Amino acid sequence: MPELPEVEVTRQGIDQPLRDARVLGVRLGKPLRWPLGCRAQQLVGTRLGPVQRRGKYLWLPLLRTDGAAAAPAGGLLVHLGMSGSLALLSGGATGPPPPPPGPHDHFDLVTDRGTLRLNDPRRFGAVVHAPALDRPPASRLLARLGAEPFDQAFTPAAFHQALRGRRTPIKAVLLAGDVVVGAGNIYACEALHRAGIHPATPARRLGPRRAARLLEALRLTLARAVAIGGSTLRDFSDVHGASGAYQAEAAVYGREGRPCPRCRHPVRRIVQAQRSTYYCPGCQRP
Repeated sequence: MPELPEVEVTRQGIDQPLRDARVLGVRLGKPLRWPLGCRAQQLVGTRLGPVQRRGKYLWLPLLRTDGAAAAPAGGLLVHLGMSGSLALLSGGATGPPPPPPGPHDHFDLVTDRGTLRLNDPRRFGAVVHAPALDRPPASRLLARLGAEPFDQAFTPAAFHQALRGRRTPIKAVLLAGDVVVGAGNIYACEALHRAGIHPATPARRLGPRRAARLLEALRLTLARAVAIGGSTLRDFSDVHGASGAYQAEAAVYGREGRPCPRCRHPVRRIVQAQRSTYYCPGCQRP
C-alpha cells in the first residue's frame, strides 16, 4: 500500500508541473471506492492550485477564474488505495494525446499541461470532490487522522502524552494512524529498529526519552524514504514511472534470518494483527 513517503513523492511530482493548469476534461473509468461526488463537466474550466498532502491523501485545490478574479471551486481529494499510482502523461492543449487508458486506468484529469491518470488494479483508491478540506466529504475522511510526523508543533512531549494509557503494542499504535500518520508496515518496523524498541512493547510503557527517540527515528525513516522515492514492493511507481528504492536499504523489513546491520543478531519475524513484523531481538528491547 502506498504510504506517506510514496504519497509525498507523488505530490512533489505533480505540484509544479500542474500548478495553474487548466482542466480540459475528465474521464471516469470503472467505479472506485467512493464516487466522484459531482458531475465531471463541473470541473472543466477550473485551474489547479498548489497540491497538498494530508496523511496518505492528496488535495488538489481548484479555482474558477472569471477575468482577473479567481474563486475557490473546491478540490479533489485523492487516495491511492492498496495498489494505486498516479502518472503524469504527455498531452495537453497542443501536444499529442496520452496513450489510451488500460483496464486498470480509472480516472483521467486532462489539463493543458498533461493528463493526470490514476491506475489502480484493486480499485480501493478514490477521487472525491469536496467544497473544501474542512467540509464534507473531505473533512469526514480526514477526521480521524493523527498528527503529521514532520509538524514541529507535534513535539516529543505531545507524542508521549498521546501514548499514555495505550495498552496496545507500539507497532499497532503506529499503524493505526490516529496518533501520528505515515508509519505503514515497512516504516514502522524500520523506525522501531532505529529507535531500539521492541514492536510488542505496550505503548504506555514508553517513557519520555524513548518516545522522543521513536519520534525522531520515525522522522528520519520517513524523510529518507521520501528522498529516495519511497518503497516499491509491488505496484507503486512515481508519476514518471520510476520505482522507489527504500526497500533495498531496509535494516530489518523482509530480512528474516539475516544479520542485523547493527548487532549481527538474526532478524526475526512475528505476526501482529495479521501483519508481518520484522525486528532484531539483540538491539530492540521491550
